[in-house]
Amino acid sequence: MNALFDFKTEARYSFSVNWSAEDGEFVGLCAEFPALSWLDPDSDKARSGIERLVFEVVQDMSSTGDVIP
Repeated sequence: MNALFDFKTEARYSFSVNWSAEDGEFVGLCAEFPALSWLDPDSDKARSGIERLVFEVVQDMSSTGDVIP
């Protein structure tokens, strides 16, 4: 079973959560993956959502041999 999150990923990347007035929700962001975001009405869930998304993208990039930022 794959882990949902790897703490090495969290230490390697810069995550932030901001309020989006346009969306009316919090948006989770990762500086190293500017094309990715995660919206949620709860700021903690926005943070965990972007962390999981980045972890999944890194796993996918790793399996295909892509260069990981």
